[in-house]
Amino acid sequence: MTASPPRVICVAGARPNYMKVKPVMDALAALGAEVILVHTGQHYDPAMNEVFFDDLRIRKPDYFLGAGPGSHASQTGRVMTAFEPLAAQVRPDVVVVVGDVNSTMACALVTAKSGALLAHVEAGLRSRDWSMPEEINRVVTDRVSDYLFAPSHDAVANLRAEGYRADQIHLAGNVMADTLLANLDRALTGDTLSRLGLEPGQYGLATLHRPANVDDPAVLADLLAALDDVACACPLVLPAHPRAAGRLRGAGRSGRVRVIPAAGYLDFIALQASARLVLTDSGGVQEETTVLGVPCLTLRENTERPVTLTEGTNRLVGRDPDRIVAAAREVLANPPAARRPALWDGRAGQRIAAALLASDAGARRRRLRPTAAPAGRGRPVHPPAAPVLGP
Repeated sequence: MTASPPRVICVAGARPNYMKVKPVMDALAALGAEVILVHTGQHYDPAMNEVFFDDLRIRKPDYFLGAGPGSHASQTGRVMTAFEPLAAQVRPDVVVVVGDVNSTMACALVTAKSGALLAHVEAGLRSRDWSMPEEINRVVTDRVSDYLFAPSHDAVANLRAEGYRADQIHLAGNVMADTLLANLDRALTGDTLSRLGLEPGQYGLATLHRPANVDDPAVLADLLAALDDVACACPLVLPAHPRAAGRLRGAGRSGRVRVIPAAGYLDFIALQASARLVLTDSGGVQEETTVLGVPCLTLRENTERPVTLTEGTNRLVGRDPDRIVAAAREVLANPPAARRPALWDGRAGQRIAAALLASDAGARRRRLRPTAAPAGRGRPVHPPAAPVLGP
C-alpha cells in the first residue's frame, strides 16, 4: 500500500508573508507534498493583494479566513477562531508559518494544540525590544514550534541560548532572498523606472511604516525633515505604505521627497536595485538591500536582523535627524562594499522542504515535541528553588 503524501498547510497573512511562503510552497510541491495555502486576510487590500500574487505567481489560496484589521487581541482571536475548525477539517501533518505577524502567532497556537507539527520559517530573530508586537509574536511562535528554520547564524545562536534542542534548529538560509533572486531579472527588465521618470543610481528610496515612526506626529515630522535634508543631496522617492499614507498626507512636507503610491513587488525590487541609497524602517528591506548590494540606513534604534549590519550593507542610524543626515552623506560619498550572508543563495526553500519531508509518517508521530527532554537526558535538571518572598 502506497503511503499518501504528507499534507502541509502554509499560512500567509500579510504582504511580507507572501515572499517568504512562496519558495517553501514550491519546494514542498516539487517533493510531492500536498500543499494547502491558507490566507488569513490579516492584510487585505484587493488591489495590492492581486498585484503581489500576480507578481510572485502565487496561486489562489485554497482557504481565505477574512480576519481583517483590528487591535492585536481582536485580530489574533479572529484568526484563531477561523483557523481552528479549518485545521480540524484538513488534518495537516505539518503547518508552516512564516515571519512575525499576528497571523503567524495565532495559527501557531492553534496548531500546537491540534497535535500537528509546527514549522516556523524565520525563527530565532530577536530585536530585544519588547515594545514591538512582532518581537512577542516571534518568541511565542518559536516556543511552540517543532521545527525552527533560522535564516542566519545569529538567529541560530539566539535559539541555542534560549535552550532549544539541536534537533529543532535548522540553519536554512533566507527565503526572502529566494524570492528576490528568482524575480530579479523580471523586475529589472520591466518599465518601473521609466514610468516614474527615474534614472538608475540617480535617486534614493525611502520607506516608513513602523508605528513608532509614523504614529507619533513629532517623530514623523523629525524623520520627514531628515529625509528632506537628504533629498537635497540625493532626490528621494517614498512609496506610501498603506498604513502610513494618511499620516504622510497630514504631515507637513516641503515637497523635496516625492511620495508615490504603494508599489507592487516587482516595482519595489526594481526601485531598490537601482537606488543609490535606501532609508527604511522595514525588516524585509534591510535583507533585500543586502542581497542587492545597495546601501541601507535603518531608521530604528534596534534590528532583529543584525546579520545585515555585520555581513551586509545595512547601518543602524536611529531616528535622530542629524545622525540620519550625517550617515546619508557619508554613505553617498563612500558606499559600503556589497556582501551577502552565507546561505542567502536562493535555495532556502529547498532546504526547508527537504528537512520537513525527510521523515516518514511514523517518524513524524514519534518526533519529540517542543518541551520534551532529548533522548538520554532523563528528567530535566531544575534550577535552585526561588527565594520565598516575605509578607
